Amino acid sequence: MSTVTEPPFAAAPRATHCFHCGEPVPDDSPYHVVVDGVARQTCCAGCAAVARTIIDNGLAAYYRYRSELPRRELAVPVVPEELRLYDLPEVQRTFAHAPDAARHRAALLVEGITCGACVWLIEQRLRRMPGVFHVAVNMAARRAQVEWDPECVQLSAILLAIADLGYRAQPFDPARSESAAARERRTMLWRLFVAGFGMMQVMMYAVPVYLAQGGMSREFEAMMRWASLVLTLPVVAWSAGPFFTSAWRDLRARRVGMDVPVALGIAAAFIASAYATVRGAGEVYFDSISMFVFLLLGARFLEASARSKAADAQQRLVKHMPAVAERLTAEDGATERVAVASLKAGDRVQVAPGAVVPTDGCVLQGASATDEALLTGESRPVAKRAGDAVIGGSINLRSPLTVEVTRVGQDTLLAGIVRLMDRAQGDKPRIAQLADRVAQWFVAALLAVAAVTALAWYALDPQRALSVVVAVLVVTCPCALSLATPAALTAATGALYRLGMLITRGHALETLARATHVVFDKTGTLTTGRLSLIGVMPLDGRGPDDCLRLAASLEGGSEHPVARAIAAAAPRSGGLAVADPRNVPGEGVEARVEGLRVRIGSPAFVAALTRRPLPAEMLYAVDEITVVALGSETGWIALFTFGDALRSHARTAVRGLQTHGLAVCMLSGDRRETAGHVARELGIEAFHGEATPQDKLDYVRRLQAQGAIVAVVGDGVNDAPVLAQAQVSVAMGGGTDLAHASADMVLLGGDLDRLLEAVDVARNTMRVIRQNLAWAVAYNAVALPLAVAGLVTPLAAGIGMALSSLAVVLNALRLTGRRGAAPDPDRRSNHNRNRQELHDFLRS
Repeated sequence: MSTVTEPPFAAAPRATHCFHCGEPVPDDSPYHVVVDGVARQTCCAGCAAVARTIIDNGLAAYYRYRSELPRRELAVPVVPEELRLYDLPEVQRTFAHAPDAARHRAALLVEGITCGACVWLIEQRLRRMPGVFHVAVNMAARRAQVEWDPECVQLSAILLAIADLGYRAQPFDPARSESAAARERRTMLWRLFVAGFGMMQVMMYAVPVYLAQGGMSREFEAMMRWASLVLTLPVVAWSAGPFFTSAWRDLRARRVGMDVPVALGIAAAFIASAYATVRGAGEVYFDSISMFVFLLLGARFLEASARSKAADAQQRLVKHMPAVAERLTAEDGATERVAVASLKAGDRVQVAPGAVVPTDGCVLQGASATDEALLTGESRPVAKRAGDAVIGGSINLRSPLTVEVTRVGQDTLLAGIVRLMDRAQGDKPRIAQLADRVAQWFVAALLAVAAVTALAWYALDPQRALSVVVAVLVVTCPCALSLATPAALTAATGALYRLGMLITRGHALETLARATHVVFDKTGTLTTGRLSLIGVMPLDGRGPDDCLRLAASLEGGSEHPVARAIAAAAPRSGGLAVADPRNVPGEGVEARVEGLRVRIGSPAFVAALTRRPLPAEMLYAVDEITVVALGSETGWIALFTFGDALRSHARTAVRGLQTHGLAVCMLSGDRRETAGHVARELGIEAFHGEATPQDKLDYVRRLQAQGAIVAVVGDGVNDAPVLAQAQVSVAMGGGTDLAHASADMVLLGGDLDRLLEAVDVARNTMRVIRQNLAWAVAYNAVALPLAVAGLVTPLAAGIGMALSSLAVVLNALRLTGRRGAAPDPDRRSNHNRNRQELHDFLRS
């Protein structure tokens, strides 16, 4: 039996490598697993949970009979036996999501991805495998989303296929992802340091040769060349290794990627320089080689840092979850520290103030508030008490909470959000697909131009032919063209999520930026979709709060919509004692308060007790308003008006969309009079009431037939057809599963002003993409003729190419600077109401 708690067991000596995966164990790692009575150390909570699952299911023999630990230095890092463990249903439960028996989904961490060519290579290889439905690689996060049929292909075969390409793939684990990113960063820095040190030393030998201008003795010049060769060798062999590795992968796959011309340029220049050094005659380019490698590595390091920043929203989500939780034992209520991955539905956990809620659950005991800003965009603390749902990843702010676990692993809200973000970033819009195709053809054309240039210059000036060809190969590397779109899309997706808008499909931003019409559903979209208190009219001199307090005391414990609306609006303290309550179905409630009989309900029901005519204020009631009266034996006390209240900021959102040049329409299944009343309140001229789902669908089709690009915003089952018909669709976070399934974007909160900000971000994103593509095309159009003409040195070519790639990434990072509007202190949060429906959608 395995556990990560603290039962009696024999302690093994401190291990340096993980018992499960063979990775180095951090000095401060608290994780271990008990195997055959001996505690074995693991590198992270994920390995501890997987090992525990293996042992608990009677598979401990795997550990007893394996011949060695997985080793990183093998060509295929993980042996097939280790890979096959990931096919076990018990193990997959910790990281995979299965919508049905024939379709499994998992997020994989892929190490070794350096550019868009790596993404293309992995996606093409996996898409050719039978049984793989979908694969999308997120270059910024170095994660792959894979969907497969376990009856046709096993996950181990998918992992092995990625390993055969030279990459290391494994199920995603936040701790392992962070460790891998740190390891890759250290390796990149060391490569950069070696290239920089070699560059400086080579320049020390090259500068005197240049200054001598032929006046240096042959022996001394030969010594300088040999010294430069020795110093450049580690730069080419180790620092430039990723370029050669990537180029070799591309050639094995029978394609020419972005690193092929770079590798050819470095190899050609180094071989020619080494040959000239051995012969003692000819030009050498050791200084240019070392400086080019240094600059290119520097640019790629900055690009990787920029991409990491662009994907910051998603990375913060996956790293936010704690690795361990305080689980309450069933026997005595004591707590034990366990891995979050080992929690099951029904477990009880203790969440201390300031701690992160480990998984989705329901509050059993305690009252506090949680910070859900990272998950839902809600800027204010959300109150929690017994019976309320809590989201895994939210922060408990005030008091301890006892929480019953309801969802774990891939069924949680956080896991669903990450899946949708991965799908959106892996689903490329048309402009990105076009850029990828152009980049592939561009490299092939570049190699052809380089070959023709070599022949021409060899005929004109053989001494300069090599330097010109190297400059041609280097200066026009299409990295900028390939990075132009994904960098901007990743940055924009993260910026929108921070605003509370979740992108679920890649084309959404591109289409929203071109939208001409926005069509709203009314109920649940422009309005809250539930009965709310609109106004209080005191009739006997009491204040509104006193009237609400009395009404809430009478309605206490009732689940009627009116009672819930009154309870939500009433003051939290100062309830009155109620005696002899009596509920009259269809009429209202009567009780005795402070010795007087008091009624709340329909005006006629209350009038029978007051024995007075209906108040004159009743004359102002309209059809779409519900009026509830409050009175006693002494007379009328108050009138309460209820209705389907407009959503917070609905007016400003509609007005803002119209200011942005968008035509705003409203469709509703309610009566024409009710729809007209809401439309007039919001300033919407085009509206239709009593519309069936088919009427809504026909209306959108008529707009599209006239050339309109339609965005539809809705939340109900009857909105699903029109959401699917629209070019881009937005579902409210509290809507139904069917509405979400048809939507391209999900508004996590109920604040419609986020839609206006999403339009701004979408338009800015397309503007940045066009700028990036224009810059990449213009740069290559200018640089290539200059290089072919011999006007660009290899050193200048390296600088230009590095700066060109960096420029597009930095330009895309401008999108990450967008933040949500300042919170409105008077705005009521809709997140408690929305959470359950959003949970159900994300699980689907």
